[in-house]
Amino acid sequence: MELNTIFFIGPQGSGKGTQAKMLASKLGFFYWEMGGILRQVAQEETELGKKIKGLIDQGILLSDDQIYEVVNSRFTQIPKDKGVIFDGIPRRLGQAQFLMDFLKKQGRKNFVTLYINLPKEETFKRLKLRAEKEGRADDTQEAIELRLKQYTEATLPVLDYLNQETSFFEIDGTPAIEKVSAKINEALGI
Repeated sequence: MELNTIFFIGPQGSGKGTQAKMLASKLGFFYWEMGGILRQVAQEETELGKKIKGLIDQGILLSDDQIYEVVNSRFTQIPKDKGVIFDGIPRRLGQAQFLMDFLKKQGRKNFVTLYINLPKEETFKRLKLRAEKEGRADDTQEAIELRLKQYTEATLPVLDYLNQETSFFEIDGTPAIEKVSAKINEALGI
């Protein structure tokens, strides 16, 4: 399978970021980590930056229009022939439709989705541990509960759409990093 655009989807704490970074490095792809990009924008002294910072600090997902604005402004920095791995986007059906249309207009095709599945209890456990290690302001108990509720309501319908529009693989995110990575490589035939 010829790869050029890969979406990583999964609940926070599923290890999708770790796996996406490892795969991007292995394939020489650009790693588009939406949370990191949004945190960069949130540090900018702009109206959009201040608004995004406030929402991130509260653990609230951004509106689709705010996401589109960021994608439009930042995506042009990636060479057209470079593969891209998306982590943290799309999170809602509208974002998925926008992103697929946007990427097709950029001449991209051969879309793959890697859905890293993880039980809710394991998600809580991992995020609490991450909060202790990294001291992230967005990993409070309340913020985690809100993000998981938003994820369940908004992101899960995206899976149905991506299952129809892309080559779709569900990967169990429970095992150790190396085992999950091996399953991803196996699914992609690399």
